[in-house]
Amino acid sequence: MNIFRRLLPTKFGFKISKNSCNAWGIYSIHSSPDCVVEVHSPEQEVIIALGSNVGNRLQNFDEALHLMKKSGIQITRHACLYETAPAYVTDQPRFLNSAVRGVTKLGPHELLGVLKKIEKDMGRTTGIRYGPRPIDLDILFYGKFKIHSEILDVPHERIWERPFVVAPLIDLLGSDIDSDTVARWHLFSKHSSDLFELWEKLGGESLVGKNGMKRVLPVGNNLWDWSSKTSVMGILNLTPDSFSDGGKYLSVEAAVSQVRLMLSEGADIIDFGAQSTRPNASKISVEEELDRLIPVIEAVNKMPEVEGKLLSVDTFYSDVASEAVKNGVHLVNDVSGGRLDSNMHNVVAALRVPFIAMHMRGDPSSMQNPENLQYNDVCKDVAFELHERLKEAELAGIPAWRLIIDPGIGFSKNTEHNLDILTGLTTIRSEIARRSLALSRAPLLIGPSRKRFLGEVCARPAADERDPATVAAVTTGVLNGANIVRVHNVRYNADALGLCDALLERKQYA
Repeated sequence: MNIFRRLLPTKFGFKISKNSCNAWGIYSIHSSPDCVVEVHSPEQEVIIALGSNVGNRLQNFDEALHLMKKSGIQITRHACLYETAPAYVTDQPRFLNSAVRGVTKLGPHELLGVLKKIEKDMGRTTGIRYGPRPIDLDILFYGKFKIHSEILDVPHERIWERPFVVAPLIDLLGSDIDSDTVARWHLFSKHSSDLFELWEKLGGESLVGKNGMKRVLPVGNNLWDWSSKTSVMGILNLTPDSFSDGGKYLSVEAAVSQVRLMLSEGADIIDFGAQSTRPNASKISVEEELDRLIPVIEAVNKMPEVEGKLLSVDTFYSDVASEAVKNGVHLVNDVSGGRLDSNMHNVVAALRVPFIAMHMRGDPSSMQNPENLQYNDVCKDVAFELHERLKEAELAGIPAWRLIIDPGIGFSKNTEHNLDILTGLTTIRSEIARRSLALSRAPLLIGPSRKRFLGEVCARPAADERDPATVAAVTTGVLNGANIVRVHNVRYNADALGLCDALLERKQYA
């Protein structure tokens, strides 16, 4: 066959058993002492599992990904991040688990050698089987092949009994089968018709959020389980021209006072914005944005009340994002999803902070132009365009476990579009899930606060009279799947979220 080539004999060789091919053409590779057959293809698609429970677990993941990329593994997708109870040997720290999907020209044994070297270089030593380790890297799938040799089994025979392996594996797929290779992966599943059925047999989504397994997002020095409660992001506009409260918090003293108020009323996150993104807003320079922003961030970080809270910067400039993070900000919130600054994704990837990617067409000065308001189906179209931006962020090195999605209420949308999005958040998730289950499971943020469409529906032309309508919009969004709400009036909305969370909990256990 032209996709294979013979190499010189080695201790651990392969021979291809064509007799074991099924209707899908899956080849099994078995060990043979007298020859070796390696894949003769430009590249193979692989899935590699990651685990760590020694030292700084997340830093271990970041370092392993860096070394994998340097070794010839191009990472194309990341699973979600899971904190899980240890299996088999239970008297040890909790694990972080995830997986990545990528392509490589390395043969299967070459790949195994690379991964083992990374483990060794990162401090893994021979110890108790299933015991503590700084990093554990396992090949889950290699192309369309089943591999069995003296040192390598792919798929690993114990994958199918391990929810902490299957959960991130499922994340790397879409609900649509996007290639022949993925179709073959589904056929490898033991005792199930496909991997989705296997996941359901293990317990599926009902396992996530329980004591043994949490889906988390790393932010600051913590792992954030955003599903435990809906989070409130309080808006702090350091601008003279924002549509709702422009000019109110231009001094450091006024800004600090407003942050203190929002924190006392229940804000979990403070979002600093030093450039207006209202319709028809003009851009200001990086320098002017930083002049407004940095003194306030410095002052807020000195407040005792900010301990344990998260700080976010609302910017589409990568230089502003970088400086804000250096001064203590934890998240980058970009209304363009990285489209207005070609360096944004690379900068955020290097900063290793969460990235909020919002949907918008054009920029604030053009987003409400007629050509940017044309949709066939707003929820499906937003999901498709948002997925493209999320995919670009992932390819630049921002893992899915550091992404937050925002459908962009009020940005390139009219009143009907905004209403459809509030009631169609589950559609947006399911449409993204067709292409990537991991990205569809990211925290979802909505920002309807005091927006114009609320004024049009409720006949409230003044933005500061739209807080009751904001509460209604936020309630609708949370009951339809939003995890974070970005609001001006923290007090009213925090109360609404408390009720929403209680209702959702009752529904879960009904």
